[in-house]
Amino acid sequence: MPEAPIATTQSTVPPWEAKVPITRRSLARKIVFWSVVGALVVVMFYALQPRAVEVETGVVHQGPLTVYVTEEGKTRIRNRHIVAAPVAGSMQRVILKPGDSVKAGETVKAGETVLTRIEPTLSPLLDARARSQAQARVDAAIATRSRANEAIEMSRTGLKYAQASWDRIKNNTDKGTISDTDRDTFEREADMKAREVRSAEFALQVANYELEQAKAALQQIDQPSTSGGSFIEVLAPVSGVVLKVQQESATIVTPGTAILEIGDPTDLEIEAEILSRDAVTIKPGALVTVEQWGGDAPAKARVRRVEPAAFTKVSALGVEEQRVIVLSEFTEQTPELKALGDRYRVEVRVAVWHSDDALLVPAGALFREGSEWKTFLFSGGSAKAVLVKAGHTDGKFTQVLEGLNKGDEVLMHPPDTVRDGTSVVKRAEVK
Repeated sequence: MPEAPIATTQSTVPPWEAKVPITRRSLARKIVFWSVVGALVVVMFYALQPRAVEVETGVVHQGPLTVYVTEEGKTRIRNRHIVAAPVAGSMQRVILKPGDSVKAGETVKAGETVLTRIEPTLSPLLDARARSQAQARVDAAIATRSRANEAIEMSRTGLKYAQASWDRIKNNTDKGTISDTDRDTFEREADMKAREVRSAEFALQVANYELEQAKAALQQIDQPSTSGGSFIEVLAPVSGVVLKVQQESATIVTPGTAILEIGDPTDLEIEAEILSRDAVTIKPGALVTVEQWGGDAPAKARVRRVEPAAFTKVSALGVEEQRVIVLSEFTEQTPELKALGDRYRVEVRVAVWHSDDALLVPAGALFREGSEWKTFLFSGGSAKAVLVKAGHTDGKFTQVLEGLNKGDEVLMHPPDTVRDGTSVVKRAEVK
């Protein structure tokens, strides 16, 4: 008997419209997928938001400010004396070397230094014309000595007046009667007058020396020696050391031939060639800080003179510059400064402006925008551009005339990404 066919139930719903039953596994996959998508959206949203710029800040404060002009300089001996041959003749070899000490003397005595000896030649010394010239040199030397005597008397009179004024000011201890600047001026005036007296005394020694040399030359003419043993001893006009020997070997010299140079190494001053635009702000008596001279601590000096005439000098870059020589003198002679010699290199910083109480902002906080100075204030986590009127600066701090107040926080060296209103955060606060 044939088997009955098995009845099958056919679905009337197409396969593409059939609903897939939701299981736990498929639900978990959907949750993970949409969670990842949401997280990516959040990350992209925050990544597109502007980030705060990390900055360093400085504070506007009150304090002293001194503006300096810095330039290279060199030491030099204040009074230099070139010893020349007084007569024509055969000069002996100079045995002295640079650095040797010499002692001044008008005549040959124990201890006086004989620089060299000159044996005069007979033919010109016996000439009547040579005698007239020698007599004229004697008369000129006498006049020079008289002028030196008058100069030293004038210097001593000025010193007496300056010292008396300084004694009166020094003994006046009442507060407020005289400013510190005036006290320093009287003290400096007395010191300068004392140095002028010393310089005049040196000039008198030189005049006496020249007179003795001229008389000796005239004596050789009036009483010539035929034995060939007569000579003229050239003595040191001042005490000091030999700086340079111009003529060392034995040779025939004429009157006025430079033999050697003498100076006092303890009487040093500083010569600095400063740009003319800076020199106009420098006044005699200005404070000078001497650095890079070889010692551990800077030395103190004061401006003695600003020369009135400038000169042209070509810089290392080939630019022509007008420079002025500014002379300074040490205010105190310490044992360490004795190691300095003539023409030693130093670096001078001349004070041209000073204020005891100025509103100061770090120089790194200011920047140029056109012809104006600006800075950024740190205001509630954002940068605020402020127009500033700047005054003097020493390179580290700048005087503020308008635009900022004491205690304001400013951005130091702001990057190019900082604009007015940019969000900023202090670098010290970044974790």
